[in-house]
Amino acid sequence: MTQIERESMEYDVVIVGAGPAGLSAAIRLKQLDPDLSVVVLEKGSEVGAHILSGAVLDPAGLDALIPDWRDKAAPITVPVRDDEFYMLGEGGQIRLPNWMMPRLMNNHGNYIVSMGNVCRWMAEQAEAMGVEIFPGMACSELVYGKDGAVKGVVAGVFGLEPDGSIGENTEPGMELHGKYVFLGEGVRGSLTKEVMEKFDLSAGRDPQKFGLGMKEIWEVDPEKHREGLVMHTMGWPLGKNAGGGSFIYHLDNNQVYVGFVTHLNYANPHLYPYMEFQRFKHHPMVAELLKGGKRIAYGARAISEGGWQSMPKAVAPGVALLGCGVGLVNVPRIKGNHNAMLSGKAAAEAAFEAMSAGRSGDELDAYEAELRSGAVARDLKPVRNVKPLWSKYGLLGGLGLGGLDMWLNSLIGISPFGTLSHGKSDAEATGKADDHKPIEYPRPDGVLSFDRLTNVSFSMTNHEESQPAHLKLKDPSVPILVNLPTYAEPAERYCPAGVYEVVKEDGKDPRFVINFQNCVHCKTCDIKDPSQNINWTVPQGGDGPNYPNM
Repeated sequence: MTQIERESMEYDVVIVGAGPAGLSAAIRLKQLDPDLSVVVLEKGSEVGAHILSGAVLDPAGLDALIPDWRDKAAPITVPVRDDEFYMLGEGGQIRLPNWMMPRLMNNHGNYIVSMGNVCRWMAEQAEAMGVEIFPGMACSELVYGKDGAVKGVVAGVFGLEPDGSIGENTEPGMELHGKYVFLGEGVRGSLTKEVMEKFDLSAGRDPQKFGLGMKEIWEVDPEKHREGLVMHTMGWPLGKNAGGGSFIYHLDNNQVYVGFVTHLNYANPHLYPYMEFQRFKHHPMVAELLKGGKRIAYGARAISEGGWQSMPKAVAPGVALLGCGVGLVNVPRIKGNHNAMLSGKAAAEAAFEAMSAGRSGDELDAYEAELRSGAVARDLKPVRNVKPLWSKYGLLGGLGLGGLDMWLNSLIGISPFGTLSHGKSDAEATGKADDHKPIEYPRPDGVLSFDRLTNVSFSMTNHEESQPAHLKLKDPSVPILVNLPTYAEPAERYCPAGVYEVVKEDGKDPRFVINFQNCVHCKTCDIKDPSQNINWTVPQGGDGPNYPNM
C-alpha cells in the first residue's frame, strides 16, 4: 500500500483515537488557540463504539480540562456512595474494613460512569469548538518525512482483497499530515507499537505488564440495586493460578457493571480467563445479586498495568503517545481515565508552545517532562510497587506488603522497597503445558454464565468478512508446530472472544483457524502469545465492537 498515490490534507495536529486522551488533547488545543486545525480519527463506527472501561471516574482530569463540566450536561451523574472490599472463598466472603485501605483507595468524590458516553459527550464539546472528528476511519500506516520524523498517518483504506492486494473496489485512503501527530490508540495500538520499536522508546524501562478486563452490563432486580455502590473482590476463583479480581458497580436505572480482571503474567497455559469470569458469577454473593436479572452487554479489553516503571518515553520526532499507549493506569485504584485526560491536556499544551515558537516535527520534551513530574507522576509513583509485589509474593503477601508500601508513600512519601522491577514480559511468563495441571471449568448454565460466542453477540461485533484478516501471524507454522505441543496452544483460551481455534479432523493434521470476525479488539493475543507470533493490526474503519454504554 505504500506505493499508492494518495491525496493528502494538512492540519496543525493529527490525533489518532477518540478516547479520553485524544479528545482531551483536541479540546485543549482549541482552548489555547481556536484557529488551530485539529482532526481526530476514530476507527470505531462512532465515538464510543470501542470504548470499554470499568468505570469509576476520578474527575481530576476533567476538572483540569473543563472545570464547568457539571453545567454542561455531562453524563457523569452517579456519585460513589459506598466502597466495599471483599476477599472471596468458594462458598463465602470476608469484607475487608475500609480503614485498612490507604487513603488513595477512597472513592469519595468519584463517579460511576459509562466512559463510552463520556467520550461521546467530550466529542460534542470538541466539535462545538471546531475540531474535525471522523469516526469509521482506521489509521493503518504512519507517514514519515524525509528526516525520519513522523509527519502523518494513512486513514480510510477500504475494500482490500482478502489477500491484502488492491482490487477494483479498493479505496486507497488519504494521508493526513500534521505538525505533530498524537497517538491515543489505547492499549497496544498498532501505530504506537511501531513508533516504540522504531525509536526504541522502551529502552531502560521495564516491560509493560497487562491485564485482561472483561465486563458485562446487567439489569438487576430493583430491590437488590444500590445506586452508587462500588465493590471490589480478590481471591476466588483465581486463587494461586493468577492475579486479578473483580469489580461490581451499581449505576442508575437498575443497571450494574460486572467486571473481572485477570493479570496476564500467569504461568499456567491451561488457564481460561473468560471461564474464570463466568465461574466468578456463581459465587453465592454475586449469584444472589444477579438472580432474576439479565445480561444486556459484553465486552473485553487489555489493561496496561506496568505503571511507573514501564512507562516508555512518550515522545519521538513529530509524535507523542497518549493515555494507555504510555500505560497510565493506577493499578490498585483501577483507574486510568483521569490520567489519560491529563496526558492529552499536557501534550496539547506542549504542542501549542512548540508551534507558537515556530517549531514542528520535533520532540515535545515539555510533554515528557510533565508526565514525569506533574499530576500523573504524583498519582503513579506512590503505587509503583503494588503490581511487582503482588506478582512476586502472591495475593496475601502482595496485599500486605503493597498496602504497607502505599501507606508509607501516602504518609511520608517514602517506599522501603525503592522501585521494584517487573521482570519478564507477560508472554515470557507463560509456562509449558506439561509443567502445569489442566483446569476443569463448569459448563455455562445460560442464566448466570454464558459461552463465549453467545456473549460476543452482545458486543455487537461485526467485521466485513471479505477483507484481509487484521490478526496476522509472523510465521503461520508456529501455532501448530510450537505453541500446540509446548503450550497446548493457549490462544484457544486467553482470547475472550473465541477468535482462535485448533481444528482437529480424523485423518488430517490439526489446523489453526483465526475467526477474525469475532475480534473485540482487546489485543490480548498480541500481548500473551508465548511465541509473540500474533500481530494485531486495525481492520477497515467502522469494524469491530459497537459498545452502547460501556
